[in-house]
Amino acid sequence: MMTIVDICRPSTPFPNQPMDLCFRISPCLADPARRSSSCLKLLLLVVHLIYAGVLFLFDGDLIEKTKKEPWYTALYLLLFVVTLVQYFATSVSNPGYVLDAMMEINKKNVVHTKTPETSNQPALGKNGSFVISMEGNQTGKCVAGSNATYWSKLVAELYPPASTIRTWTCTYCNVEQPPRAKHCHDCDKCVLQFDHHCVWLGNCIGQRNHCQFWWYLCEETAVCIWTGFMYISHLKAHITSVWYDFF
Repeated sequence: MMTIVDICRPSTPFPNQPMDLCFRISPCLADPARRSSSCLKLLLLVVHLIYAGVLFLFDGDLIEKTKKEPWYTALYLLLFVVTLVQYFATSVSNPGYVLDAMMEINKKNVVHTKTPETSNQPALGKNGSFVISMEGNQTGKCVAGSNATYWSKLVAELYPPASTIRTWTCTYCNVEQPPRAKHCHDCDKCVLQFDHHCVWLGNCIGQRNHCQFWWYLCEETAVCIWTGFMYISHLKAHITSVWYDFF
């Protein structure tokens, strides 16, 4: 059966053919071993600069409009810069790794255990979607082994009574996964509320950066629509001009 990665690989055994050279030079987005996160970020930055820069180089009407109404261009450039900043901020953001949440909750449980006067107060974990009660196992379900951590007991509360610890344990990280958590093979880590691994961001989208990712998508969409509108306005105004008049 052919996979997506197989499409990016040369199908012929002859290494000197032009097609094989193309496959070796060009990156494959489906193959994590061949794509470079830094190169993709640089490529996306260059595409943005070209997409917007062509207008300011060849659209004389836009330059005149900028002189008369500078606020219009200032708003566009502000949205353009904010979009790029949001892109790089999302690319380095923490999606919410299961291992980090597990260590944080176990550490908090140790602190609360040493202070029994606050042990009856619920604590809200930074990992997000559930409230941590310091009273331990409430429904009577238990995890195999007497040395089970507080994270194991907490995760056990989120699954049906008939499930076992093997059902929610990651075979790669060997950690207990809450519902909707998944192991990312690109990052080689388990992510809380895993959505997907964005190859253009070079980062996973999970519980902690999901909202930030949506803000980036909205800003990116607004920049593309606004720039496309300016392209259409320029073409409509110069539809009768010959192409070499612009040079």
